[in-house]
Amino acid sequence: MGASGWNYVTRYDGDIEAALATLHAGVFQEEYGDGARYRSLDDLYKDEEFMGTEGTHTILDIVEVVATDAPPTRLGLADYNTLRPLALSRVVHHFGTDRPSVDQYEKLVAAADEDYERSLLGECQMRWTGYYVVLFTVDRPSHLGIFGFSGD
Repeated sequence: MGASGWNYVTRYDGDIEAALATLHAGVFQEEYGDGARYRSLDDLYKDEEFMGTEGTHTILDIVEVVATDAPPTRLGLADYNTLRPLALSRVVHHFGTDRPSVDQYEKLVAAADEDYERSLLGECQMRWTGYYVVLFTVDRPSHLGIFGFSGD
């Protein structure tokens, strides 16, 4: 099937895991809400053959938030299916501030087609992983920008 990049903007109230769970619920409903294949997110995750070989090519392939901003490694099995913060130095590099807005994030995502390798989305070099950036509204954290890749 190949690799699939994905990105989302979701509300953030200070709890990364809760924001991811809310995003998971919404994406699951969009992708599998008819109940024909999976009745719940737990049912999806129990399908180890599907998840281990094909995956969803969405944020649903990410099952754990890790605190480290160190890049994941292909040899680190624990790095697969994880979401991590983009290092602050890389946030400042891309946005010019440590408090980017939703609008800035969306503009950088849209501009990624021009020079992908040097773009914000190009930060994600390893499949089956993702990054998040805390986004601000009037100096308050309000959203997460989440991006990554699934597939081979």
